[in-house]
Amino acid sequence: MRNEPVGILGGIGPMATVYFMQRVLAMTDASRDQDHVDMIVWNHASIPDRTAYLVGDSDESPGPVMAEDARQLERAGARFIAVPCNTAQAFQDEVAAAVDIPVIDIVAETIAAARAAVPDLTHVGILATDGTLRAQTYHRAAQAAGLTPVAPDDVVQKDVMSMIYDGVKAGMPVERERFDAAVEHLRAKGAGAVLLACTELSILRTDLAVDDHDVVDSLDALAARTVTMAGGRLR
Repeated sequence: MRNEPVGILGGIGPMATVYFMQRVLAMTDASRDQDHVDMIVWNHASIPDRTAYLVGDSDESPGPVMAEDARQLERAGARFIAVPCNTAQAFQDEVAAAVDIPVIDIVAETIAAARAAVPDLTHVGILATDGTLRAQTYHRAAQAAGLTPVAPDDVVQKDVMSMIYDGVKAGMPVERERFDAAVEHLRAKGAGAVLLACTELSILRTDLAVDDHDVVDSLDALAARTVTMAGGRLR
């Protein structure tokens, strides 16, 4: 049973939205155009910055804008909504309350993917924006799943933010050594799996050809759920 189209509430960030669509296509078992998932995409790049609001550097909440975007996607015919941004998860309840269709929980999907990837998982490392860490969305979801969340130390977190904002969002290259150092830092702190809990880091994972089984990509987890909810087949 097909359940389409999916509404993509994107632009947060714009490149991550395009990459998410590519992952949905790549993960769909399709031998012809008609086997792929129908998507309505609102790549709304001017949504106020999520991290700036969550850490108190801005008083402009993205929540009402995202809620209105969700309503527009529903009016356009979307059967459910995917939001390819982890920091925006802090506004999940506000967005979900604005519509009568499901909104996929990227955090829950990522935690489930980590547990599937690493047997007997007890500790999960979180690579994310300051906003996501401040909102504690992954911390709470991990703890609810019986897992212990592990966040980077301040110096490492500063470099994670630089990779996201000065690297991917700015269209600048990031060296593999920096990415690997952040992952290894969390492994050294006991993480059995490291969550790429920022969609810009998902882009880096592909650009740098990272294939470590314990590095779990939130955007891939969201893409897989999007395909199956739409009634498509996963490769």
